[in-house]
Amino acid sequence: MKTIRIGTGAGFSGDRVEPAVDLAQHGDIDYLVFECLAERTIALAQQAKMRDPDAGFDPLLERRMRAVLPVCHEKSIRVISNMGAANPVAAARHTVAIARELGLTGLRVAAVLGDDVLDILSPDEFHITETAVTLRDFKKQVVSANAYLGAGGIVDALAVGADVILTGRAADPAMFLAPQIFEFDWKMDDWTLLGRGTLVGHLLECGGQITGGYFADPGLKDVPDLARLGFPIAEVSADGNAVITKLEGSGGCVTAATCKEQLLYEVHDPKKYIQPDVVADFSGVRIEEIGPDRVAISGGDGSPRTRSLKVSIGYIDSCIGEGQISYAGPGAVARGQLALDILDQRLALAGIDYDEKRGELIGVNSIVTNADMAGVPPNEVRLRFVVRTDDLASAARIGEEVESLYLNGPAGGGGVTKTAREIVAIVSGLLPEHHVQTRFEMMEA
Repeated sequence: MKTIRIGTGAGFSGDRVEPAVDLAQHGDIDYLVFECLAERTIALAQQAKMRDPDAGFDPLLERRMRAVLPVCHEKSIRVISNMGAANPVAAARHTVAIARELGLTGLRVAAVLGDDVLDILSPDEFHITETAVTLRDFKKQVVSANAYLGAGGIVDALAVGADVILTGRAADPAMFLAPQIFEFDWKMDDWTLLGRGTLVGHLLECGGQITGGYFADPGLKDVPDLARLGFPIAEVSADGNAVITKLEGSGGCVTAATCKEQLLYEVHDPKKYIQPDVVADFSGVRIEEIGPDRVAISGGDGSPRTRSLKVSIGYIDSCIGEGQISYAGPGAVARGQLALDILDQRLALAGIDYDEKRGELIGVNSIVTNADMAGVPPNEVRLRFVVRTDDLASAARIGEEVESLYLNGPAGGGGVTKTAREIVAIVSGLLPEHHVQTRFEMMEA
């Protein structure tokens, strides 16, 4: 039975580059897929594109492409990624320019389009799921609206010989499903095969998370050589079943436990994992260790897709001002608490309007409250004071007040950091798929 090997080159935008290079050089893979787009990432990318029409794609695109394109071109490894973010065409042009600079003639780069649906949403008919109001009544500054595309546009680009495919907002598993559909000639209504292919994509999409990263917990779940963590490879058969493995000699591990943790990641209903191409069913999945760092995955299924696409709406929510300062030595906790009390009072004295504030001592009460502070209190703490406001100028005042604690607060404070930033938040809704027209643009080095 024919098999293909799909490797994960990244599990998020800021992921390490070296494991992807290792996979390209030594992994004997057919496809290298970079998953780099989180919920808010594309809204932030849309903001960057508004400031510069040639921006809005993943900031690590150039570094990644320079690192992997030469070996992928030499070995005919096809690259698929959502690093196009808010601007797949600009990302493709930039990739072509890199290829030309590297002397990689004949490289074909496709930009998959159609996910940007801001201009086609009806303000009176599109409803925000979280608030049950229409887009018109949402009353926030919307900066982006991107539909989660399925595998179809990527499959079309593969069919005409694209070597590199850059998308905007595509469903994460769809980028891994597309090469399976293309290579095995699966039908777009074979729900069992599409469900199995989605399962493979779901297991691979977070990269090092399935090879022991994030899984590791010393003494409970030990993972060897995490500093050299390798990224996963799926050996997929035409029946949609697969073996998850990693590059021999790389760090980390692939076990039944790492695969089970990733299988359950972000899945609300294992019987109905809704994707653009299929409603996947993971309830009957079988996971079996068949060798060192080799886990067989089988038993996935699926049912017809909903024919609605999730749309992520990015909007300007508020501004956040933050300051941090450290206190160390005897009485550090008491001095930190005094500093928080001072900041509370100065917020009122300055007349700063705010919607929400939070003051905490990291290591004492920033995540969970240390109930045993009467015992031996820590001899160092990091104060963090955060305020949410409506304007950036007010947000900037927060860090300034924390910085003023150097000479206007308790003894021994140091290491101040301060930030003020606009917050882009996300809500979502559903759009009938017939409103979305997926297409691609091809370019050649």
